[in-house]
Parts: sequence; C-alpha cells; structure tokens
Amino acid sequence: MPDTKKFIENLSGAGKSIGVLTSGGDAQGMNAAVRAVVRMGIYVGAKVYFVHEGYQGMVDGGDNIKEASWESVSSMLQVGGTVIGSARCKDFRTHEGRLRAALNLVQRGITNLCVIGGDGSLTGANLFREEWSGLLDELVQSGQISEEAAQTHSALHIVGMVGSIDNDFCGTDMTIGTDSALHRIIEVVDAIMTTAQSHQRTFVLEVMGRHCGYLALVSALACGADWVLIPEMPPKDGWEEQMCHKLSENRADKKRLNIIIVAEGAIDQNNKPITTDLIKDLVVRCLGFDTRVTILGHVQRGGTPSAFDRILASRMGVEAVLALLEASPGTPACVVSLCGNQAVRLPLMECVQMAYLGLMELQAARSKHAELCVPMVMVPATVSNNIPGSDLSIGADTALNAITDAFESLLQLVDARSRYEEFCVPMCMLPATISNNVSGTDLSIGADTSLNAIVEMGGYCGYLATVGGLAAGADAAYIYEEPFDIRDLQSNVKHLTEKMKTSIQRGLVLRNENCSENYTTDFIYQLYSEEGKGVFDCRKNVLGHMQQGGAPSPFDRNFGTKIAAKAMQWISKKLKEFYREGHVFANSEDSACLLGMRRRALVFQPVIQLKDETDFVHRIPKEQWWLRLRPLMKILAKYKTSYDVSDSGQLEHIVRLRAKDISAI
Repeated sequence: MPDTKKFIENLSGAGKSIGVLTSGGDAQGMNAAVRAVVRMGIYVGAKVYFVHEGYQGMVDGGDNIKEASWESVSSMLQVGGTVIGSARCKDFRTHEGRLRAALNLVQRGITNLCVIGGDGSLTGANLFREEWSGLLDELVQSGQISEEAAQTHSALHIVGMVGSIDNDFCGTDMTIGTDSALHRIIEVVDAIMTTAQSHQRTFVLEVMGRHCGYLALVSALACGADWVLIPEMPPKDGWEEQMCHKLSENRADKKRLNIIIVAEGAIDQNNKPITTDLIKDLVVRCLGFDTRVTILGHVQRGGTPSAFDRILASRMGVEAVLALLEASPGTPACVVSLCGNQAVRLPLMECVQMAYLGLMELQAARSKHAELCVPMVMVPATVSNNIPGSDLSIGADTALNAITDAFESLLQLVDARSRYEEFCVPMCMLPATISNNVSGTDLSIGADTSLNAIVEMGGYCGYLATVGGLAAGADAAYIYEEPFDIRDLQSNVKHLTEKMKTSIQRGLVLRNENCSENYTTDFIYQLYSEEGKGVFDCRKNVLGHMQQGGAPSPFDRNFGTKIAAKAMQWISKKLKEFYREGHVFANSEDSACLLGMRRRALVFQPVIQLKDETDFVHRIPKEQWWLRLRPLMKILAKYKTSYDVSDSGQLEHIVRLRAKDISAI
C-alpha cells in the first residue's frame, strides 16, 4: 500500500504573500491566531503582512499594511484582544471601498487572506473574493495596475478563522474566545455566590452573546444556576410563576442564594425582551427576596486568553496557512473549524447558509413541539456544543496514578465476573486525571484546569508539558515520550542564546517531572544558567501539586457534567438491556466501558479492548494523539523539524440538522 503521508517540508510558500487581519468584535485568542499565521507563513517561505484595523486598514492602505517579522509577534500569545486592531468598516461595504482594498493588496502582491472574525467579517471576505476578477478588470481599465499584474494576481484565496466570544457560527464546536469568556463569567459568578450566600440574596446576571444563548446556557450549567433564559428557547406562558416557584423551593431547602442567568438577547414567545430588570422586579414583587442585578458587559471580552483558546487559535492558525498553501484557483473560501478534537475545513458560505436554515427549522420545530420552548439548563449528550478540541480527563483531587488504578481495577472486576455473579452489572469509567494519560480518550477531566496553570508536571505523561508549552509559547519542553540527550540540551541552549540576542527578551523551558532520571530540573537549570552567562539570567519554578488545586475550569465543569450525564444514560439503557428474570446479568465485553473523546465524538469503548493500548508500567497509552502537536510547538519556536500534516483537513461539507433531529434533542 503506497505511503500517503504528507509532510510540511514538501509544502512551499515561496513567492506567496499572506495578509492577516482581525475584524469585528475582538476576542481573546485572536493574537495567538495571528502569531501562528505569521510564524507558520514565514516558516514555509511566504511573506506575511499585518493588515491593521481590519477591513478599514485594507481600504486605507499605507502604513496599515506592513510586512510582519518573526520577532513582531513575540510576547503577544498571552495578550487579550487583538494587537493589530479591529474596526467596523462602512467603506468596505461599498464597491468603491473594495476596489481600493484590491488595489492595496495587488500593490503588495497579496493574494492570500486569513480573516479572523465573526460571520459578518467572513461573509464580507467571501464577497470580496467573488468580485476579485471584476475589481482587477476595473483597476486595469483605470490604469492603476497593468494587465500583467492582473494576470499574476488573478486568484484571491480566503481562509477564515472564527473569532467570537458568542460561539454563534455554524460548523465549529468552539470559536476562538468563547472559552476565555466563560472563564470571565465563571470567575464573576463564583465571586458573587459568596456575597449572595452571606446575605441570602438573589442575583440576576446578564451575559453577552447577541442572539446566541451559548454563554448563558453553558455558564449556568457550570455554576449550577437556578434558572437560565436564552433566545433560542423562549419560555412558554406562565414561566414567571414556574421560576418563582423554583426559587422559593430552593430557599425552603435551606439554600441561601439564587442565581439567574439571562442572555442579552433573551425573549418570550411574543418576541418581547426579557431583561434583568424585569426579572428583578418580578422576584421582588412575587417573593420579596433581596435581589441584585449584575451586567457583565465587556469584561467578558477582556483579560488573558485561556489555555484552551491559545491552543485552539495556534492549531487553527497553522491549519489556515496549510489551507492557503494547498488552495487552487477553484477552491472556495473556507473556514478552519473544530469538530470534537479535530481541525476541519468547511466551505465558508455553507456555514453561513446552514446557520440561517438551522434557525428557520428551529423556529418551525418550536411551533410543533412545546417542549422546545421551556427554559431549562440542558445537559447535552453530544460533543457539538462545547467540546473545545482536545482529549481531556476529569480532574479529581486524587493521586496522579489513581486513574490508571481505576482502569486496572475495572479490568479486574470484569475478569472476576466468571467467579462472582455480583460483578455482572453494567460498568462505566469516566477519565479523570490532570495528566491526561488514559487509554481510549483524547481528553480527561482536570487536564484543562491544570493547563491553565501552564505546568510541567504529569508523571510519565508529557501532555501537560507539551500542550502547556504550546499554550505558553515555550522554547523547549522535555518529556519522557521523546528521549533526549546532552546534544539536544546543548542545541536548545544555543537556540535560546541566539534568540536572546534579538529583540525577543524572554524564554521558557518546561520539563515533565519524569522525563529523565539524570537530566533533572536542577541539572537543566544549572546548564542553562552557565551557558547563558552574559546573555540571559535563568530562574526555575516547580509548580507541583498547585496544578491539582484551585477551582475547576469551565471546560472541566461542563465536560465532567456532560460525560457523567451520558454515562448515566448508557447505564440506564444497559440495565434494561441485561434485565433477565428479575435481576440484571451483564457479562459481555460491551457492558464494561470507558467513555472517552476520540477525535470527533464521545464513544463508549470496552475496557478489555483498551488493555492492549495501555503501557501499565509507565501508566500511559501506547499511542498519544498530542505527540502530533510537538512539531507544531517547535516550529512556532523557530526550530527546523519534520511535521506530518497528513491529518490536515480536506474540504468537507456540513451535514444539515433537520427539524426532526432538533425535536429529538
């Protein structure tokens, strides 16, 4: 069978110019995406240009369009917002404005655009692409460009990345900025809950999202809110009484506070806005509870991007450059999206059109199914709402090896079924470990929380060091799975020394705790300190069990809730399936499973089948998906390395969600 692997070394950007811009509302993680586009573009030999101030900068030209260098994107990974600026642009909506933008791009040889923004920004980019040949003809006729220039730049390639805290774009599970916005919301809610409990208060919180209730729904699920109102599910008549009854019941059960979360676009069945003040007045009038309103506003857009958003944006940025390199004149404008834990490419206009069709079908379904119109916090049983692209494990305050012990214990229970009938019951294991070292799942509960500390711990599993290194922009990450020797260390020190002689005055090296018996943290620290004398100073920090403490991240809260709910559904189904003559008897392989994330979906996998995939001595899977990210981390740190891009997505199509599927949710 022929080798179908494809490597980055075989793709060249020589002679190509890429423009990168951020447009519309800002979102945390946009800078990580810009950084990845710039560095990956330069790595493959292309020229990369910043287009400052979004489409306005493209129309105005001049110093708004500047060539980027490797150093120009240093130290921006951890910065919120967008350092190249964003602006709403009326000029680009006009034909004359797009004509000026085309001239500015042709003058700089730019025929590849990477647009980071929401649906409006990406739709505008597609219109620009469709008009491109006509715009060039006009420029030739007016004498502003030559016929030769028009032929040389005859095709404009567009790749989009969705940067929006609202998570309101069809075709991707998670948009850049959404996870960070959830962090801001949960931080506020956690803080408010302490004061609310002290005074037995009810708090009504408004969160952003325009006409999308994702932030409201998921934050309500993550914080255990009493009630949530979202635009997609206008409450049926009588909701006011239902809500007040629920709040009153909770107080009767000795609960000292109530949390109500409202999406800014929430409406009732008559399309009348449901505002925070309306709810406050309702609660005070009907229940007499001390009630306060908090509107989070733009604080949700601010702050440092989460580890998840940095990783997502970095992966998407690299994928966007690969898509531009592989584009042909007939390739439609595409969006780089996230499906489960996999990057995919989707036709841009299919995403926009499907969002509209989906909304129409949801509205039609509401008229036939009243159950779709009740306000509630749902526990989704699919990965399509908020699995932010990685293989995670559930984080518990257990010893590092507890999850592997649980896996072995489950295998022992299954093996003992032949001797003890009491063990012939359905069994389901949920992956919960900060190390993310469980066979059968890309992600474990707790790993995302630990990543937000950007750490180097994790037993023999190098997940935290590698993915944390990608999120933090590390120069090197030493792990057990990738053996290294003194020559590698010397090469890394030399690389860092040369880097420090440029305008980049920072470096970060991560070490997995069990990466090497001899090359300890102290050894590596002393080596870097000695070799860096006169060029840089060196410090060390061992984070240790701090990574297992603290409040769980929004992703871990929701991932844990989601898979626990799905596990209980599975167990209930199995109990009915194996019920015989008055009792349950389950002894088949598929009655003892691990529920994990595999690429695009949550799947139940028999633990017997996973046995051969596990290295029990070192407590790690024999094959680990995240090792494919190590070359990416090295490339973005300016190392020459081999990178297998065989998994880079071919253009796919969206599967339409029909009304009967919506009614079954």
